[in-house]
Amino acid sequence: MTSFTAPSPQTLRLTAEELSTFLDGAFPASVRPTLGEVERLAPNHLRMRLDPVPAMKRPGDIVSGPTLMALVDVAAYGIILAHIGPVAMAVTNALSISFLRACRFEPIFADARLLKLGRRLATVDVRIWQRTEDRLIAQSTVGYALP
Repeated sequence: MTSFTAPSPQTLRLTAEELSTFLDGAFPASVRPTLGEVERLAPNHLRMRLDPVPAMKRPGDIVSGPTLMALVDVAAYGIILAHIGPVAMAVTNALSISFLRACRFEPIFADARLLKLGRRLATVDVRIWQRTEDRLIAQSTVGYALP
């Protein structure tokens, strides 16, 4: 009989390097540079960094909302995988985002934390910021269905 160890927000099953490698293989090469890079990984915390490219601009010289939503989704996916292991079929089942201020065309950071990590569902809080963590650009709650 195989025993099942439930995932825990305090236990990582992937390193930052392993997570980056998995993400590189999970997305098409043409899309991957637009999704950000793992900057820091610790139990119950993932920081991703995205350096915007011209295709992400919208009028007003700011970063588009869909770009921020993609970063939020990848950060949520990343923190979940870091805690459950490399499972490609974890899928988004809900995503709500509040845009709090314009996102300048400069490096963007996404901090993801697990709010709930169960056997079948996970909920993640993702906060987007630039320059200082105290001044949020956006806040999102993301739900994932786990296989």
